[in-house]
Formats: sequence, C-alpha cells, structure tokens
Amino acid sequence: MKFAVIRFPGSACDLDLYHAVTDILGEEAEYVSHEATDLSAYDAILLPGGASYGDYLRAGAMAARTPVMEKVIRAAGEGKPVLGVGNGFQVLAEAGLLPGAFLKNRDGKFICRAVPVRVENNRTMFTAGYGEGEELRLPIAHGEGNYYCDEETYSRLKENKQIVLTYSEGNPDGSVGDIAGIANENGNVLGMMPHPERAAESLLGSEDGLKLFQSIVNEWRESHANQA
Repeated sequence: MKFAVIRFPGSACDLDLYHAVTDILGEEAEYVSHEATDLSAYDAILLPGGASYGDYLRAGAMAARTPVMEKVIRAAGEGKPVLGVGNGFQVLAEAGLLPGAFLKNRDGKFICRAVPVRVENNRTMFTAGYGEGEELRLPIAHGEGNYYCDEETYSRLKENKQIVLTYSEGNPDGSVGDIAGIANENGNVLGMMPHPERAAESLLGSEDGLKLFQSIVNEWRESHANQA
C-alpha cells in the first residue's frame, strides 16, 4: 500500500507520519508537495499537523486552497482513505471535506499533552482494529482545536455515527460534544486532533495509535482482495 504524506509550508508532523507508515508499518510512503496536481499513484492520503502557512487567516484556511487539495477532494470522492491529523483536520474542514470549523482553545492556551480518547465508532476503515468504546491515550498539541458546529450539524453527525473519537475524561479545548475526531458520511475521510502517529510505538510511551494505521492497511487489502 502506498501513502502520500502531503507537505504544506509550515507542516511539522509530516516526518512523524512518514516514520509511522514506513518504519513501523513497513508500508510505502512519499512526501508530496502542496503544489502537486496528481495523486493517482497513491492508495491513501495523509494530511499532517503543524501550522500550515503559519495559520494565517485561520488554521488550515490557506492550505485548503492549494493545488493539491483539489486532488485530495477527488481522491476522497473515489473512496480512498484520507486522514487529517491536527492541522490536517483543520485543512479538511476548510476544504469542505468535513463539516464544522475550529475556534481557539477554550482557555486561549496552546495544549500539548496526552489525553484519554474513546472510540465511539469502530466501523470505519480507520478504527476497525479497535473495540467500540475502547479507551486510548493519545497526545494532542494545538491552540485552535476547539471544534464547533451548529446544533443541526451535530445532530446529523450523531445520527450518522460520524463522531468517531471523543475526549473521554474532560474536554481539553472546548469542542462541541467532546469531539476529538469525525468522519465524512462515507467513512473514508477522518479528521482528528489527537496524534496517532505520536503514539505508534512503545518508545513514545504508547502504541494506542498504531491500530489506526493498521486498520487502514487491513481494510485496503481486504477490499482489494475482494475485487480480485
């Protein structure tokens, strides 16, 4: 399986994602520029954390309007897995691939620590390796992770089981419904503020994020085996 790790000016977690995919999973990955106009060679798309374009205007706003995002939108429409972590989640929201928007953290401060996270939906290609209700410990690192949506959107997210991850012991940033991660209606686009790539090996203190990447690979292999 071949992953594209998208690089925007200001991306900071692209190396972490690349390491998780290549060194830990043993899969293939390539860095792809924000100016790229073809993603057809890749089976999955990863949008890393950081501060793309210095979070100018709004976090993720400028990155969402780069040439590569047109191709990310196309890849998502084709059913390919698209994962946005941290700033990558913000980019997905700004690009319209996921509903909602992001505000500054409730207390106005940057938060960088490991937090408890609950798997609310384990029937996605990202979470199939987890048990429903499984508790994870994943690191967060953001200043604008306060996810917001109106009541109608929130009701729709709940009804469609698009809320994939929630903060399980306290809400660190003020997000609506304790949301830590949501998927699109088709379940192939996931945005999450916690960083699974920073919890993918014991050396980092937790392997709770590893199953997310393994789930992507296993689901992709199973779908392609069924097509063969």
